[in-house]
Amino acid sequence: MVTLKTSLFVVIIIASVLLALAIGVAVGVIYRKKVAESAIGSAEQEATRIVNEAVSKAESKKKEAILEAKDEIHKQRTEAERENRERRSELQRQERRLVQKEESLDKKLENVEKKEETLANKIKDAEQKAEEIETIKRSQIEMLERISGYTKDQARDYLLKTLEDSLIHEKAVKILDYEQKTKEEADEKAREIIATAIQRCAADHSADATVSVVALPNDEMKGRIIGREGRNIRALETITGVDLIIDDTPEAITVSCFEPVRREIARLTLEKLIADGRIHPTRIEELYEKSKREVEHTIKQTGERAAIDAGVNGIHPELIKQLGKLRYRTSYGQNVLNHSLEVSYIAGLMAAELGADVKTAKRAGLLHDIGKALDHEMEGTHIELGVEYAKKYRENEAVTHAIHAHHGDVEAKTIVACLVQAADAVSAARPGARRENLQNYIKRLEKLEEITSSFPCVDKSFAIQAGREVRIMVKPDAVSDDQMVLVARDIVKKIEEELEYPGQIKVNVIRENRVIDVAK
Repeated sequence: MVTLKTSLFVVIIIASVLLALAIGVAVGVIYRKKVAESAIGSAEQEATRIVNEAVSKAESKKKEAILEAKDEIHKQRTEAERENRERRSELQRQERRLVQKEESLDKKLENVEKKEETLANKIKDAEQKAEEIETIKRSQIEMLERISGYTKDQARDYLLKTLEDSLIHEKAVKILDYEQKTKEEADEKAREIIATAIQRCAADHSADATVSVVALPNDEMKGRIIGREGRNIRALETITGVDLIIDDTPEAITVSCFEPVRREIARLTLEKLIADGRIHPTRIEELYEKSKREVEHTIKQTGERAAIDAGVNGIHPELIKQLGKLRYRTSYGQNVLNHSLEVSYIAGLMAAELGADVKTAKRAGLLHDIGKALDHEMEGTHIELGVEYAKKYRENEAVTHAIHAHHGDVEAKTIVACLVQAADAVSAARPGARRENLQNYIKRLEKLEEITSSFPCVDKSFAIQAGREVRIMVKPDAVSDDQMVLVARDIVKKIEEELEYPGQIKVNVIRENRVIDVAK
């Protein structure tokens, strides 16, 4: 019985719990529904409010845009009206100006017409007076013709002929008189000036040769200079560009070359080799470079000494260098530097006698043959090169003109140019000063080297054996061994076409590859 009651009580409790749960669920559902409906109503109200606000803002923006557009239209209309007013006023001003100009032109036209009328009246009066004058002139001429018995043309011709004969005779007499008198005075004065200058300038003369002799300590040295299979003498001749003549002359070797600077460098090189005793191609190159530097230093010192001896200052260093080279240049056997110094002295003395510019005369005399230091290196006569260098290094116009005129290529327009001409002739005309055939010989050798060096594949060329042979060093990377035959043939053909020479010229083309390394 107790168990049954207990079971009934449990069932009641369970039923009560289930009922309570059901009631709770129903109440929750109803509450959630009410909350959702309330949220939906609030959202609708908020949406309505936002839409209303947007509509109101859009209306206000629209009104503002319309107002701004109206303001802009008003401004543009005002600006357009202002521009139109300005244009109308400008047009009115231009119209008034045109009207004024038209009135002015009308007035000027009236004045011109009046002047033309006045001028026409004056011309008419002048023509009438001219006719009256012509009538009077004709009557006077007719009267004179009746009195003299000559017509007008006959009388004019007679007077002109009489006057012309008289003037020609008087002019001829005066000219002959003045020419004779001037010539006598000028000849006497010139002889006096030149004689005085020559007496005050005494100079020694000796003809330069194209060979130098180098003394040897013994004949055994000749074999050492020649070297094994001739390698030493071949290297020496190739580097220096001279011709070494080893003959039966005891204890002597002859260095032959038409270019004096090249010959002097070779002579010094040979002397240093003999003194050093070590003779081989590498040593030859070393001593050649050393001798070359010594000769260049000597050239500079010689140029400076020549300028000091001549009393000339302010010469450009490059001209000093070219002046020093003249020590090794000859003209018809006469040393060009000594000749230039002598011309400078004589021109200065004659300028002093005449009261001319002594310094300019000395300067022009010293530099008149400066082109002879360049004519074997550059194309052109020594006069053209001298003028070019004088202008390049800003020598004054009087000196440049004297250089240009000293052989009469242009007319001498200054006293200094005339004095340099005379001094040059005096120096060259001294007994024993020159040999006439040497210059032509040297020019032929220079032309030979110039022709052979004109080919682009040629590196160096040297005229040797007194011009009977030319040694040509070609660039090994530009000419192959097979092409050497063609190059030699082309050179021979050009020599035959452009050069006149006696006998034959041997063309010796050399192609050599050299490799130098240093052992350390």
